[in-house]
Amino acid sequence: MRVSPQDVTVVVLLADPDTPTEIAQRMARTLPDRLAEKSGQGRRFDVEVVSEPFTAGTEDLPTLMGRLLDRGRAENWDIVVALTDLPLHSQGHKLVVDLSHEHGLALLSLPTLGGLRLQTRARRAVEEAVLGLARQGVSGAEGPPQSQRPLGRFVSRLAPVRPGAVGEEETADLRYVLSGPRGYLRVLVGMVRANQPWRLVPGLSKALAAALATGAVATVNSTVWSLAEALSAPRLVIAMFGSVALMIGWLIVDAQLWHRSAELSREARQRMRLYNASTVLTVGIGVIVCYAGLMVINLVWALFILNDQVFASMTRTPLNSTDYWTLSWFVASVATVGGALGSGLESDEAIRAAAYSKREQERRHMLQDDDGDRLES
Repeated sequence: MRVSPQDVTVVVLLADPDTPTEIAQRMARTLPDRLAEKSGQGRRFDVEVVSEPFTAGTEDLPTLMGRLLDRGRAENWDIVVALTDLPLHSQGHKLVVDLSHEHGLALLSLPTLGGLRLQTRARRAVEEAVLGLARQGVSGAEGPPQSQRPLGRFVSRLAPVRPGAVGEEETADLRYVLSGPRGYLRVLVGMVRANQPWRLVPGLSKALAAALATGAVATVNSTVWSLAEALSAPRLVIAMFGSVALMIGWLIVDAQLWHRSAELSREARQRMRLYNASTVLTVGIGVIVCYAGLMVINLVWALFILNDQVFASMTRTPLNSTDYWTLSWFVASVATVGGALGSGLESDEAIRAAAYSKREQERRHMLQDDDGDRLES
C-alpha cells in the first residue's frame, strides 16, 4: 500500500450503484473525522466516493480483488474499500470481507451485515478495515498483522463470523466468512433488505389499480356484505392467507422469478436455495404491505360510503364498528386476488424491477445466461 505525503491517506469508497452508493455517501460525511480521531497517529484521511458497477459480469473473488487492485493503482489511491449489495461466496461460505494489507484493499459484502442498523454496521466495518490497512501501510510489513483482532468491533458476539481460507495466488491475505444456520439467516435478511420489498407496491401500478378497483366494487356489493357477516374469524384468516399466498405464487411464476441452476454442485444448490428464499421473502413482504394498505383504504371507503339503514335491510343486522373491520378485512382478501389477476398485465421486467434491486436484477440475468450457455454446450 502506498501512503500519500503530508500525513494524508486517500481512502476511496468504491460502491456499486443504488444502495451501496447511498450508504457510502452518507458514511463519507463523518468518516474522515472518525478515522482521524481513532487512528491516534496525527494522520488525516481524505475520503472519496466512487460509484461504479465493479461487480458487473462476475462474482469471482480473485477477479473482483484484481479489479480493485488495478483501479487503485491507476488512480494512485492509498486505500480502496469496495461495497457491494451482492452476496459473495467463498468455498461454500458467505463472504463478509476480503482484505489485502499489502495493497490496501478491502471488499465488503453488505448482505452479510444483516438487515438491521445496516448503515451503522457498514460504517463500523469500513472503519475497522481502513484503520487496519492504514496501520499496516505505515509499518511497511507485508501480509495481515499478527495482532489483528479476529473479528473486529463491527461483528456482534452472536455473529457466526470466522476467518476463511485464502488461496496462495489470491490478492487477498485475510478473509472473514459467515457459516452455519445463523450465518445463512443473516445473509438472507441482508439480501431482502437490499431488495427493498416495500418498493413492490408502487412498482406494480396495474396490479395495484386492479386491486383498488376490486375493493371499491366489493365494498358496495350486498352479497359481499352478507358473506362478510356470515364468515367466522378462522375462515377470514384462511381467506387472508390464501389470497396472500396466491398473489405471491402468481407473481413468482408469472414473472419467472424462481431461480433454477444447471449446476449440480453443493455450493450451486446452496446459492439457489438462498436466492429463492430471498425472492419469496421479498415478494411476501411486499404483498403483505399491499394487503395492509388495501385493508386501510377499504376501511376508509366503507366509512364514507356505507349507509347503516341500507346495510341493515340487506343483512338483517345493524351496522356497527365490528362490521366495518370485518368487511374491510374480507374485501382486502378479495381485492388481493383481483390484484394477482391484474399483475398479469405487468411486464416481467416491471415485476423484476419492483421486486429486486438493480444489481440483483443484473446478477440474476447473468446467472440465467450462464445456465443457458451450459445447457447449449
